[in-house]
Amino acid sequence: MANTPQAKKRIRRNERRAEINGARVSRIRTFVKKAEAALESGDKVAATAAMAAMQPELARGVAKGVLHRNTASRKYSRLTKRLSALA
Repeated sequence: MANTPQAKKRIRRNERRAEINGARVSRIRTFVKKAEAALESGDKVAATAAMAAMQPELARGVAKGVLHRNTASRKYSRLTKRLSALA
């Protein structure tokens, strides 16, 4: 158990940050799933729009520190490759 006031504050902050970061990761996953679903449907227009919405979410996750830079890059690269294969 935390004894110092600073340690107690850290526990409170860590719980709050975990909640916020969990919501961020969940939001990113939702956008990625929407892009994947659009790619599965074969509709290039919808897939392009979903990719355009997903990319800034991935970038924001990297900027906020909830995703590794290479992870976001890999996801975007693989989905972009699938999008170009629709043509």
